[in-house]
Amino acid sequence: MSAGGGPDNLPWWATGLLLPVVNVALALLVSALVILAIGEDPVGALGSMLRGAFGTGEGIGYTFYYATSLTFTALAVAMAFHGGLFNIGGEGQAYIGGLGVGLVCLSLGGWPWWMVLPLSVMGGAVFGGVWAAIPGWLQAYRGSHIVITTIMFNFIASSLMVYLLVNVLIKPGQMSPESEAFDPSTFLPMMADMAASVGIAMESSPLNFSVFLALAACVGVWFFIWHTRWGYALRATGANENAALYAGIDPRKVIVVTMALSGALAGLLGVNELHGVQHRLMLNFPAGLGFTGIAVALMGRNHPAGIIPAAILFGALYQGGTELIFDYPTISRELVVVIQGVVILFAGALEHMFRPALVRLFARRPSVAAKPAGA
Repeated sequence: MSAGGGPDNLPWWATGLLLPVVNVALALLVSALVILAIGEDPVGALGSMLRGAFGTGEGIGYTFYYATSLTFTALAVAMAFHGGLFNIGGEGQAYIGGLGVGLVCLSLGGWPWWMVLPLSVMGGAVFGGVWAAIPGWLQAYRGSHIVITTIMFNFIASSLMVYLLVNVLIKPGQMSPESEAFDPSTFLPMMADMAASVGIAMESSPLNFSVFLALAACVGVWFFIWHTRWGYALRATGANENAALYAGIDPRKVIVVTMALSGALAGLLGVNELHGVQHRLMLNFPAGLGFTGIAVALMGRNHPAGIIPAAILFGALYQGGTELIFDYPTISRELVVVIQGVVILFAGALEHMFRPALVRLFARRPSVAAKPAGA
């Protein structure tokens, strides 16, 4: 395949592989200069991040644990993007989706995890989907801008969860705004325990059964968007709403359904964070992963095949940054956030900065290939 990267006729691998690698390399170079500016060894610091993310079994487990949550929120952004919508409400949708997950787990104490999981997934998807469908309806039928409404709904979701956990769902006699712990029978199995059951030794980490759910979600999103009639209607509406209407597609209905599906995907973050690890409802469990999912989706070109490696990269930044703080006391948490922000900047906002240079580079190739063999 020689083309397929876009209207500038770049090869697909140049758009999907080479360009992200160049962007990340430049982001790491800038990060190294920042570390050098504070008087630390940039090679050692970046090496510490790499070892922290992939150097031990525990580090790998944490990296993939973060990547699991980021996969859900990035898929949510990608789903909306293909429908011509920019969903910035993944944080709030994940928050409300987690409420659905928590209510299911609290209600089904004593049930085995494999019976609770489908209902937990349904709870997270329904709560997150309904929460996202409201901004979708407001845009489709009232003309409200989806970016503004989804941002506002993040704050509403946060306030609602504070109220519920302080006044309704808090464990009696407890000061911390958390619910009661889920029944141990409902806990999702940890990856280390699953590996031990088949004779494979693996270091303990928060990585749990949800990672398989994230992979299944990637396959499901790929199939839905590119291999179903509804997916075609979604992409047609995102490409040209007027043309979709002329073809008999109702754009308003598509917008609402697209946002509902987007919110449902974001709501699955609660399965990993609450059902799999925290085992209780608590405040701020999304921890910004809904916003980081935007950068993951952009870097992954809004395709599940690209979102998976992008999520692993950002999971490595989360885990490697934690290890970096331990190894280099002079490097603060704020500086780690700066490094993550630089990667987001080059992989997201400036993702096409080197595209013109690549276009010029590949434009020379046909003339070289067209030379006679004896020239």
